[in-house]
Amino acid sequence: MATLKITRKHHKHLNNPFPSTPRSLPFIQGSLFFNSQTLPSHQIFPVGRDFQLLWSSKNGGHLSISHQSRPTRALWSTVPGQAFVSAALTETEIDESRGSFAIKDGNVLVVCDHQTIEDIRVIKQLDGNHFEEASDLDSSSGYLSFDQTKDLKDTQSPVLLITGKLFSKRKKKLPDSSIYKHIDFDTRGPRASARYWVLFDQKNLNQIGFQVRVGEPNFEFSPRSSPTRFGKYQKLRLKLRRIRKRRLGWFRFFTRPRGFVAVSSSEEVDTKVAEVTEFNRICLSYSSETNERFYGFGEQFSHMDFKGKRVPIFVQEQGIGRGDQPITFAANLISYRAGGDWSTTYAPSPFYMTSEMRSLYLDGYDYSVFDLTRQDRVQIQIHSNSAQGRILHGNSPAEIIEHFTETIGRPPELPKWIISGAVVGMQGGTEVVRRIWDELKAYKVPVSAFWLQDWVGQRKTLIGSQLWWNWEVDTTRYKGWKQLVQDLGAQHIKVMTYCNPCLAPTDEKPNRRRNLFEEAKKLDILVKDKHGEPYMVPNTAFDVGMLDLTHPDTASWFKQVLLEMVDDGVRGWMADFGEGLPVDADLYSGEDPISAHNRYPELWAKINREFVEEWKANRVGKEREDPEESLVFFMRAGFRDSPKWGMLFWEGDQMVSWQANDGIKSAVVGLLSSGLSGYAFNHSDVGGYCAVNLPFIKYNRSEELLIRWMELNAFTTVFRTHEGNKPSRNSQFYSNQKTLSYFARCAKMYKAWYFYRIQLVKEASQKGLPICRHLFLHYPNDKHVQSLSYHQFLIGTEILVVPVLDKGKQNVKAYFPEGETYSWKHVWSGKLFTEPGSEAWVEAPLGYPAVFIKDGTFVGETFLENLRKFDIL
Repeated sequence: MATLKITRKHHKHLNNPFPSTPRSLPFIQGSLFFNSQTLPSHQIFPVGRDFQLLWSSKNGGHLSISHQSRPTRALWSTVPGQAFVSAALTETEIDESRGSFAIKDGNVLVVCDHQTIEDIRVIKQLDGNHFEEASDLDSSSGYLSFDQTKDLKDTQSPVLLITGKLFSKRKKKLPDSSIYKHIDFDTRGPRASARYWVLFDQKNLNQIGFQVRVGEPNFEFSPRSSPTRFGKYQKLRLKLRRIRKRRLGWFRFFTRPRGFVAVSSSEEVDTKVAEVTEFNRICLSYSSETNERFYGFGEQFSHMDFKGKRVPIFVQEQGIGRGDQPITFAANLISYRAGGDWSTTYAPSPFYMTSEMRSLYLDGYDYSVFDLTRQDRVQIQIHSNSAQGRILHGNSPAEIIEHFTETIGRPPELPKWIISGAVVGMQGGTEVVRRIWDELKAYKVPVSAFWLQDWVGQRKTLIGSQLWWNWEVDTTRYKGWKQLVQDLGAQHIKVMTYCNPCLAPTDEKPNRRRNLFEEAKKLDILVKDKHGEPYMVPNTAFDVGMLDLTHPDTASWFKQVLLEMVDDGVRGWMADFGEGLPVDADLYSGEDPISAHNRYPELWAKINREFVEEWKANRVGKEREDPEESLVFFMRAGFRDSPKWGMLFWEGDQMVSWQANDGIKSAVVGLLSSGLSGYAFNHSDVGGYCAVNLPFIKYNRSEELLIRWMELNAFTTVFRTHEGNKPSRNSQFYSNQKTLSYFARCAKMYKAWYFYRIQLVKEASQKGLPICRHLFLHYPNDKHVQSLSYHQFLIGTEILVVPVLDKGKQNVKAYFPEGETYSWKHVWSGKLFTEPGSEAWVEAPLGYPAVFIKDGTFVGETFLENLRKFDIL
């Protein structure tokens, strides 16, 4: 039965400038039932050595999980009398346009929203590798017992198994809300039921795993359905059942049906539903406190707290404007949904932590939606017929981040050269770089690297100058490339470049040495379309082939491309893109491209990271021992495990504006939300990236915005400039003496806390804690702190930054959190702020951002001493 339709809208030139929110599956809510004869009224079950599950039959029955160190604090609990597992079969449509995706739920064909609990069983470990057999997993539905060697890997005995049934009633009534008006709950179809299994197992001291599986649906057909027509599907169902039995344990329901089905009559509904062999939605529902705040979900740009919102987890372009007007209107009009919205992001993560010290994340890569719109409960909707993840225990936000990154991975320590001075983003060729280098020396700017995005040469397109996506140096634009690299290196300045996992045909490029697109095509390592041909993915003004990162030959081939670049002396690069894998692609691995889409940026990071490690391992002598002879790449796309593979992240293409959803304010939100999600090293382009020059809509980088962004980024992990997509329209750091002077000043501010940055980088690699921190990380009990967004942030624990983020403002309101025993000292005036939980207006003229240190600490006093040494205090 086909339930998925994908529509490509890359070349639609006139679109709705105010697109509606994609239709969503309603919040599914059903009742919980249990057999009081077989289940006790109250019982505590052990899960591993350190967790426990409480079952209580009060108020309709509920479950609660806690850590045995704090048994009265629930880490996860169900809503009394309410189903906590439900399943559905839903039509789905995906509209795709140039890296933007709108995933829409259609008619709900089958839903099992009510739940019974038949048994709660403790399964003990018999020896180091085997558990007691859970015979209930063998059932008349054809569901096999789980594979102990896979499903219970790294599990501590005992595990807990909950079994029962999901079922539906014939009549459905949707909530009275316009969001559901286009979704039809099919009331004519048969009643449905299915077996389910929920497994809880301890993974380590601070994590409990959960797995949810739902068996084949069974239907109770109405008398008017034709038994003869239904019977012809039985052979197909039995055949599929046999195929399932050959798969591994629980992990076998991964095929996903395609297309839409039209339903026109009662009998046809029954017949079509008879084809159903699996659900395509699992919903997990559980309780939440009314005032509980939810943080995380990866790199988010518009909000810090997500209570009251539906948060989709899907990698894609962040959009141009993301709700800020009038630019979002214009972007959507020109290209389908190109404006994005508050939820669109390059690097989401199915992870959160709350103000109540609760935390959960999903494993796998299926599309999911976290529905936080109800005051008293949460529902996660997973586009699959199974779900797995982990519940985390921690007594503070810092502990939760440490426990989370212990599993997903942490970045390596950055080499000191990348954080020692400004990374100067330039374009224009050899002579331009040398001229700007001379100017920077005259202003005594501490420079660590030149990042030369246009090293591959530029091409003229309908929208202006763009790069040739053929990853080799353009020796016409950069004459004497190797000499330039050597001359900069002699002054301890590295050269960085640019690449991405896409390749453009270069038949028209006059001075190319290699045609990487044709090489990859010949090697058959490009993503394919449904016809078996290279999938030409539209990207702005030209189409590109995309590397199939699931192909076993892709990594070794691309590493050779990187090696040629590095052999010329390059020591870093922007590893761009990673968010645009088409959801109807045909991959070498044969995996579902929708879930592969979320995995793709991790694969892209992994290839780059492996190359970095292999290159270092192949050095000899001093080059191998010297930590400064190390490579660095930075990227924007990511998913849950990206911190394990990525070395450094940047926030993508913000508008050159003061606006909240896609301007300078969003850069702060993205920095802090990603930091709470395991992205320890992140930064934005100084001044933003995206300028717009339409007849009635213009966004150009002003001098004031550039300087305020310099001040902001002087207190992030990396201080890197970017000329933007329209350099001639933007104020640049080299535009005049004023901008050069402020750039030098901010670069020296950045240099002044270099000693502390080294310490924080080491801590991040060991614990996963970010450099730039939301105050919630260290003051979680302060209610005012919980409500802060882009207003201010911490550097480690010792420096407090309150940036100016509004045009024309010369002062800011600073908040000094409750629970701090130190006084905060204003860096420029020396004024002390001694009252915790207080606010104060602080002067912040250009060049003097509102920065505070803890009075009397080593870090604070050393920072002040360094500012004096650079003659800026």
